[in-house]
Amino acid sequence: MATTATPHHGTAGTHAGATGLTLFAAVMLFVAGILDLFRGIMAIANDDVFVTTPNYVFKFDLTSWGWIQLILGVVALLVSFGLFAVATWARVVAVGIAALLIVANFLSIPYYPVWSLTLIALYAFVIWALCVVKRD
Repeated sequence: MATTATPHHGTAGTHAGATGLTLFAAVMLFVAGILDLFRGIMAIANDDVFVTTPNYVFKFDLTSWGWIQLILGVVALLVSFGLFAVATWARVVAVGIAALLIVANFLSIPYYPVWSLTLIALYAFVIWALCVVKRD
């Protein structure tokens, strides 16, 4: 008597990929959080590092931008530790904080354009990686 087995494509690979995506999102959030933290410190300590634009619609004092980046960077770091611990709350908060950081980096494009666009891409990947993974 012959037995036929139905192959289950993608079940094991999906779980392995999901773990990898979550881990990679945690690492990217951690690295980007550190970079935002350092950028905030730079803006608070030394305004001359950034380019000032005279006619920008969303004009803030560079020290204000520094504090915003510093606080959001610290929150991103804390949330990344929750992602490393595989906490469900951390996945939800990580998507929210990454979205806030995308907006903050979008608003700071005139001050530091290349770095802002790089961080926007990193945070967009974090959101994608955390939303694509199925919850265990």
